[in-house]
Amino acid sequence: MSFQAYLTNIEAKTGKSPEDLVKLAEGKGFFQQGELVKTVKATDVTNWLQSEFDLGHGHCMAIWAYFKGKRD
Repeated sequence: MSFQAYLTNIEAKTGKSPEDLVKLAEGKGFFQQGELVKTVKATDVTNWLQSEFDLGHGHCMAIWAYFKGKRD
């Protein structure tokens, strides 16, 4: 599955775009001033996404990659 397909599937399942998830992650303290906090680990993000949105590991890792700057 392509990276874009993961993002499309995530939005279909959650109703949230990757940018929406960034905004929610800011509220969780994962971002400060638009930058991912260096102490935030992939596990922090995957645990949050799995518990709040019932996403699988691969989809969570796609969002982690998005948070880290991947766009294509």
